[in-house]
Amino acid sequence: MDSLKWQVNTLPKGNDDNLAIMSVAEAKKARAFHQSFPQYETTPLTQLPQLARFWGLGSLFIKDESYRFGLNAFKVLGGSYSMVKYVAQQLHKDVLDLPYSVMTSEELHKQMPEITFFTATDGNHGRGVAWSARQLGQKAVVFMPKGTTKSRLEHIQREGATVTIEDLNYDDCVRKAVAEAAKVKNGVVVQDTAWEGYEEVPSWLMQGYGTMALEAGEQLATAGAMPTHIFVQAGVGSLAGAVTGYFRNLYKNEAQQPKIIVVEAQAADCLYQGAVAGDGKPRMVGGDLQTIMAGLACGEPNTISWEILRNHADVFVSAPDWVAEWGMRISAAPIKGDTPITSGESGAAPLGTVAAIMTCPEYKELKDILGLDETSKVLCFSTEGDTDPIRYKDIVWYGKK
Repeated sequence: MDSLKWQVNTLPKGNDDNLAIMSVAEAKKARAFHQSFPQYETTPLTQLPQLARFWGLGSLFIKDESYRFGLNAFKVLGGSYSMVKYVAQQLHKDVLDLPYSVMTSEELHKQMPEITFFTATDGNHGRGVAWSARQLGQKAVVFMPKGTTKSRLEHIQREGATVTIEDLNYDDCVRKAVAEAAKVKNGVVVQDTAWEGYEEVPSWLMQGYGTMALEAGEQLATAGAMPTHIFVQAGVGSLAGAVTGYFRNLYKNEAQQPKIIVVEAQAADCLYQGAVAGDGKPRMVGGDLQTIMAGLACGEPNTISWEILRNHADVFVSAPDWVAEWGMRISAAPIKGDTPITSGESGAAPLGTVAAIMTCPEYKELKDILGLDETSKVLCFSTEGDTDPIRYKDIVWYGKK
């Protein structure tokens, strides 16, 4: 069985300009837009006191995104917000002047030509983009990598998008989306990874994810808790950078800042590889990126997020598939008295990592490095529910790989 790997962050620090992207004020703007949707509800922050006690932790909280907008995943937050930011830019308006009621109005559609939003996805991001485009009266074209399951394809088809599974990996699908968008009048790429020359839209997506981080911070405050450790998953790193940036801005006092642990799928651990290299430059992982954690199967990091993470993440973890499987099963059946959570393959990676660190003797060194003990207040993000229902049942019910 492959082992969990980790690397303490010893990277040289950058100038930290990107931290301001995830300011509390920017997150509040994003949340105000999302609140204007009739489907908006704050997703649960579920506390698991029995499991925390069993593992020897002070408290354990899971932000459960399986309830987000009825789409079973958090990604819609970024897709929808980047769209309104794009429209606001074109109309020279503030995003606060374009709530859902205005974005869907006949008057606005007279001002704006029809837009076609292009994206690549392993599932959740594309579904969020497709749903948002449909809600806002626009078009979406989605490219999915080889190995994508039929259920993930069908979820996006049901949102009215043009969607295909390509004989390409995720990163090559991104390149295809860029090429195809350039051929279409008013074609706009909505991708949550950044590269030189494509940085503005990814920063908007990250700000959209700030809604989730802001909610979690407020819910923790209501519970009288301040996290000492945050475990967050990473594909290209946009979510991890957004969460890290938000909480670094929220807790200005260095003594209050939680330790940030970034968890990647071992088959696509580009951030971990960059941390191991230690020179501050991002690294890429190629190949088919075979992992059950489809949402994390991304081998090329978001350059904006990389800058935030190299400055502020504490530890980078490379997690084999069994870690996610373990997290899924524990979420579904925690200790008696705790609330079960439906957490998909990518969503369960953080909790599975906590489980491994707290119960496996071979990871005691990492447990000691992180200072995880009975005083720790741990926050994990479960970013998706059973977005692939068949695979979810195979893993949780039947114990299949």
